[in-house]
Amino acid sequence: MPASDVNEILPDLQHAKTHTQMTQRKIIHVDCDCFYAAIEMRDDPRLASKPLAVGGSADRRGVIATCNYEARAYGVRSAMSSRHALKLCPDLTIVKPRMDAYKVASREIQTIFRDYTDLIEPLSLDEAFLDVSESAIFAGSATRIAQDIRRRVSNQLHITVSAGVAPNKFLAKIASDWKKPNGLFVITPDQVEDFVALLPVTKLHGVGKVTADKMGRLGIVSCTDLRGWNKLALVREFGTFGERLWNLARGMDDRPVQNDSRRQSVSVENTFDTDLPDLASCLEKLPDLLETLAGRMDRIGDGYRAGKPFVKVKFHDFSQTTLEQSGAGRSLESYQQLLTQAFARGSKPVRLLGIGVRLLDLRGAHEQLELFTL
Repeated sequence: MPASDVNEILPDLQHAKTHTQMTQRKIIHVDCDCFYAAIEMRDDPRLASKPLAVGGSADRRGVIATCNYEARAYGVRSAMSSRHALKLCPDLTIVKPRMDAYKVASREIQTIFRDYTDLIEPLSLDEAFLDVSESAIFAGSATRIAQDIRRRVSNQLHITVSAGVAPNKFLAKIASDWKKPNGLFVITPDQVEDFVALLPVTKLHGVGKVTADKMGRLGIVSCTDLRGWNKLALVREFGTFGERLWNLARGMDDRPVQNDSRRQSVSVENTFDTDLPDLASCLEKLPDLLETLAGRMDRIGDGYRAGKPFVKVKFHDFSQTTLEQSGAGRSLESYQQLLTQAFARGSKPVRLLGIGVRLLDLRGAHEQLELFTL
């Protein structure tokens, strides 16, 4: 553990104390339990209690989107190839996604949310953050609001959701997973410090396998270990993410619930029936992908401006890489150069190619301009 002098530690401790005193938010994270599979079992009761997955056909190199808990007991997981899932669970039933049905159910759940608060941040069709800090329903009890949401979703949609209640988004999301499926877990402000101290660092948002492995080599396994490092030392080891780690290890997360979500990118991708064996065969697929992307760009409206182009390459062994470049155009030549560099990172047969562009929110820029011209 690195040495920490008093001058470095005291400001950190004072900041943590001040932050705790100011934190009064009541955040609920609601997460549907195996959402797509739950809708399928609801609409076809014959599928209930059997290993079930929603995804593509194994004969066409399909991938599992989600699965029920009976299938998970065999090791089946989302993003797994359907062929491998069937090897793990020969009795697995795989059904094609019905996105229209899932969107209808999602809208019904969103309607329920709006009875409690207008501060709703959807993360996907099946999960969302709710800020109920100012809600007067149930005398302002976030726990009772979460209980009522779960009851209403069960009664009206005949599926289950899990919920987490906490003072911030980071902890609420962890809490919603704590007693899945069909569970509710609450972390009150006075429980935050003890709860977070026992968390493994792998539970922290943004800590993937590479970062976790590096932490392990440094002797950082739990948030208690992480708290032994001062902020400056973490920044030296992990760059700007070090400051975020320092905050998360203390249960601190200032991010507000954003109820006006704006698009960050537009992309298109294709999984091929047969692996593309080399770079040349990958490059041949770019014109069709670029034509589809152009069509999607035409439909996003004038509230955005195209920014950095990017490519995504998933190799035959499911390893993948993404590469983007500031200042590059969206021409075929630009994507060819990006794809060439991305392919070189693996130089293996390719099962999926994707291309896209980051978006600049012109409306946000306009609002900020008005602010400074008052």
